[in-house]
Amino acid sequence: MTTPDSPRAEDFDGDRPVVFRNGTVITVDTPGVLEGADVLIIGDTIRAVGHSLEVPEGTLEIDATGGIVMPGMIDTHRHMWQTALRGYGGDWALSQYFVFYYLTWGHVFRPEDIYAGNLLSALESVDQGITTTLDWSHALRTPEYGEAALQAMREIPGRFVLAYGNYLGAPWEWSNTPEFRDFVVRNFNAPDDMMGLQLAFDVPDDPEFQAAGAFQAARDLDLRVTTHAGVFGVTTDMAIGQMYDGGWMTDKLTYVHAASLSDDSYQKIAATGGTVSVSTESEQSAGQGYPSTWRVRKFGIPTSLSMDTSVWWSADFFSAMRSTLSAFRSRDHLESQALGEAVNVNRLRAEDVVYQATMGGAHTLGMADRLGSLTPGKKADVVLLKNDESPAMTPILNPYAHVVYQVGTADVHTVVVNGKVVKYDGKRIGMPLAPVRDKVAASVEYVRSELGEAAWEEWMHPQIPLDEEIPNPYTYQDED
Repeated sequence: MTTPDSPRAEDFDGDRPVVFRNGTVITVDTPGVLEGADVLIIGDTIRAVGHSLEVPEGTLEIDATGGIVMPGMIDTHRHMWQTALRGYGGDWALSQYFVFYYLTWGHVFRPEDIYAGNLLSALESVDQGITTTLDWSHALRTPEYGEAALQAMREIPGRFVLAYGNYLGAPWEWSNTPEFRDFVVRNFNAPDDMMGLQLAFDVPDDPEFQAAGAFQAARDLDLRVTTHAGVFGVTTDMAIGQMYDGGWMTDKLTYVHAASLSDDSYQKIAATGGTVSVSTESEQSAGQGYPSTWRVRKFGIPTSLSMDTSVWWSADFFSAMRSTLSAFRSRDHLESQALGEAVNVNRLRAEDVVYQATMGGAHTLGMADRLGSLTPGKKADVVLLKNDESPAMTPILNPYAHVVYQVGTADVHTVVVNGKVVKYDGKRIGMPLAPVRDKVAASVEYVRSELGEAAWEEWMHPQIPLDEEIPNPYTYQDED
């Protein structure tokens, strides 16, 4: 709630310092949680965290009383372009997703469709306090598609990483073409904290291991790689073994899902410094395997969180934290109860998944020195969770648990990216939805027309087999 002394949206247009006052501050670093504390931002940097901070004259003060100040969240794997078909595949199995995009309709999407989906997803990320998003952009059939993806993200004041991919082509081929190399040189010829680049490709079972050519391209270009690994029936231990034997497994490699691998594969990931991006809602629903947090924790593999795709699920990162913690604890209970035992202490805490959503993401992107915690000297990506009219926002007793189990997207009060306030008092600044919505509507209309009405309805409502009814030996009888 604003007061007459509160800043106005237009006050944030300049370069005045900003301070959050009297909030519950989760630093995700030493000293941890501070009650009634301040966070001072000068330029693009967190300058100080503490109590009753002295600030420069002219500093804009944001009242964080009754709220939680935390680092911006980091999504390490989202197919942003698919957001234009939000919810369309809500009843799909993973095989139906593959058949729709990879085998049947992927060719109909144009660069402007990639642009529309990315624009909506980028705006949504910033709106929800996800200050950094990795776009696992696997529909970039030509560099023109890549330019469209980049253009959308450049129009939204968030921090992004384009993970360039092309599921309709062989990665060892497209990653080594002159056209792709020219795209990289034109768009990424200097370090940029606001827009990064990775290679995104999968490694299917292949005795010849042709994917080595794509890994070599990444090494030549000094790029990190993100790959869907441990997807049941699709990417397996065979590929992990080939990657390890070829010397391609390094600390610049992220394994998305990693939900159905052997202990030996997890050992290899751990030994080579790899990271895992867990998409719990996706793994629970699509069937890549049981969400891998429960297993990879045993091997000490750093993990981060991601939302995968809004063609199925939302982009709500509070839901990502909640589902990850719940899935871990559910597995713990099931494993213990199978032995006739009870869980007396929860091994994964709310604090752990808040870390995965922030510092875990920064580590996965190779940006832990700049992002992920409210540490003086780091980039100022900051979120204030505050809603004076929400019963769920009072009282705040356990800040980590509050973030995971109580907060919702409607409670995102203020978002700061790279020192710029892009949302304040629950309203985005300079990011109207209407023009984005119009672009998305035009894209949906085009895709729908390409499919035809019958196919559009058939794919959105796949036939679901009926459950087999179990005969009941007991029969209710009315004694009357």
